[in-house]
Amino acid sequence: MSWYLLGIAGLFEIAWAIGLEYSEGLTRPVPTTVTVLAMAVSVYLLAKAVESLPVGTAYAVWTGIGAVGTAALGVVLFNESADPLRVAFIGLVVVGIVGLNLSSGGH
Repeated sequence: MSWYLLGIAGLFEIAWAIGLEYSEGLTRPVPTTVTVLAMAVSVYLLAKAVESLPVGTAYAVWTGIGAVGTAALGVVLFNESADPLRVAFIGLVVVGIVGLNLSSGGH
């Protein structure tokens, strides 16, 4: 169950990171509110996950999910670079997330 909570926490991390762009420096009330709520949910779910997962592993996976998801949505939503080298390095983050999951018995 902790791995599922961690995955959902990572999705909320993506939401708040993307929300930062839409909030325009936390100056727009509705996007700012959504962003702050997503932050709170993300951290809460991370805290619940680390009750039974090693904190270092959980944090690395959480930030990895956030980084990969945010980078992917940056390409789709904000026309950020999809340069092959950038995509390859993002792929390495995915490999790291899968490796941490497998080595921690989370499969």
